[in-house]
Amino acid sequence: MTIKGKACIAGAFEHPTRKAPDKTVAQLHAECAKGALEDAGLSLQDVDGYFCAGDAPGLGANSMADYLGLTRLRHLDTTDTGGSAYLIHVAHAAQAIATGKCNVALITLAGRPRTEGASGVGVGARLVTSSTPDVPWEMPYAPVTVNMYALAAARHMYEFGTTSEQLAWIKVAASTHAQYNPNAMLREVVTVQDVLASPLISDPLHKLDCCVVSDGGGALLMVRPEIARKLNRPVVTILGAGETIKGQLGGAVDLTWSGAAITGPAAFGEAGVKPADIDYASIYDSFTITVLMQLEDLGFCAKGEGGKFVADGNLISGVGKLPFNTDGGGLCNNHPANRGGITKVIEAVRQLRGEAHPKVQVPNCSLALAQGMGGLLGSRHGSATLIMERQ
Repeated sequence: MTIKGKACIAGAFEHPTRKAPDKTVAQLHAECAKGALEDAGLSLQDVDGYFCAGDAPGLGANSMADYLGLTRLRHLDTTDTGGSAYLIHVAHAAQAIATGKCNVALITLAGRPRTEGASGVGVGARLVTSSTPDVPWEMPYAPVTVNMYALAAARHMYEFGTTSEQLAWIKVAASTHAQYNPNAMLREVVTVQDVLASPLISDPLHKLDCCVVSDGGGALLMVRPEIARKLNRPVVTILGAGETIKGQLGGAVDLTWSGAAITGPAAFGEAGVKPADIDYASIYDSFTITVLMQLEDLGFCAKGEGGKFVADGNLISGVGKLPFNTDGGGLCNNHPANRGGITKVIEAVRQLRGEAHPKVQVPNCSLALAQGMGGLLGSRHGSATLIMERQ
């Protein structure tokens, strides 16, 4: 059964806070939910499906449903694949709506890693004693987030001749867009040389190759198409989706590709479109190498050609062929809870509605892609792709 045309995104809200020492994580979830409901023109009483992941406090949906006052729930999903989970939630919500499990689905994300000093760059003591199956084999080598992405970057450079200058162009594009976002953490436009001159964090990744650490969150509201058409909002319809996990593949490790090589073709196939048809792309950008590899794997360019594709401003709205992350993305704007997936969908919705900043709005944007990743590019990660259309 296809989800093509079976569900719509009626509400989208990104929390403006980037540091929230005065708010709890549950409160941030609630404020995001309120924002998405108001954006759609619906109420808590309309919600009969709820989706959350590991960022939700307490016993996940059990705690949050009660806290939010969701009293009419008949469908739940707490799938967690890290930053890609929220794109998977959109696909799963579309499936639930298509099969009559719910009519109005709420998806929330929130966190306070900036306030709590949880950047994800250290090896946690909890993991050392964890019963997680990979820990005894990998933890002795002290893997952390940044060096597991740097490992993939180094291999990509070795295999294909990708350069640090080419990666830097991704940050340049993000910063060019972020200058127009009043809520973005980093609004200063940078150059390729600025990126290369920033401190080397994990060879070959520099400080400006890395995403921000922020508090905040976001929420989405999905509904049946007939409900969407009655609301006073542009109708954004889900056309296709793909999801997967890329792990160690029984020892056949290849660091030069991501799970997007699986989820991209699946989403494009269901939607019945191709990469050349996409007007705007939200690409998960925990690091610059994350963007480059996913663009290749999604089919926007051939494997190994990502460096050339992103260079010379090709990702800058109004300049290049593929406008990306026009809110500044995780590299400059926001990466709440160290999980940036939901913000990718939110900005895609803004573009399709024509509600992005005028300086970065893609003219006549009718077809958008959102791509999410969660986990470590150098070991195992979740991947999810969504294709959306404005009707």
